[in-house]
Amino acid sequence: MAEITTQMIKELREKTGAGIVECKKALVEANGDMAKAEEILRKKGAAKAAKKAERATAEGAVFAYIHAGGKVGALVELSCETDFVARNETFKELGHEIALQVAAMAPEYVSREEVPQEVVEKEKEILREQALKEGKPENIVERIVEGRLNKFFSEKCLLDQPWIKDDSKTIKDLLTDYITKLGENIKVKRFARFEVGK
Repeated sequence: MAEITTQMIKELREKTGAGIVECKKALVEANGDMAKAEEILRKKGAAKAAKKAERATAEGAVFAYIHAGGKVGALVELSCETDFVARNETFKELGHEIALQVAAMAPEYVSREEVPQEVVEKEKEILREQALKEGKPENIVERIVEGRLNKFFSEKCLLDQPWIKDDSKTIKDLLTDYITKLGENIKVKRFARFEVGK
């Protein structure tokens, strides 16, 4: 059994924002493996975030990011449950990160649920034709289409996009981390991206 030091708990707490007791439990469960403990906390955070997902988000703020030179900008409306969290620095930090993501990666939708069904069907049709042209056997074409459709979502939908600062996380994962840290439901309501000449 690996020794769990105060320094390890402190480090894990700084990385995840979880409480001291939760960090210690996760490190014990992971036998001192920091990465594994982080994953355990992320899964617990995701479960907590799912419970909070039903709660109303009537407060929030609008965040802006303008890229150097003023050629690209983004506005993001982020909602939360209370005015207290809306004014919190951690919430503002998240708003900035998401506005930066929108400016850099130009998503078209917040989530895959927002993509119109006809757009999804058209994309499936194109991907099916591509797979058949590549000579893929008929019986695995559907699986290929599903895989490529997920790639389409990860390019077009903000919540599915890999975070530009850590591509091991999606924006949905980032949101979950902040929901865990702040203890409130948080949603990306909408965004707009502007680019000079487009």
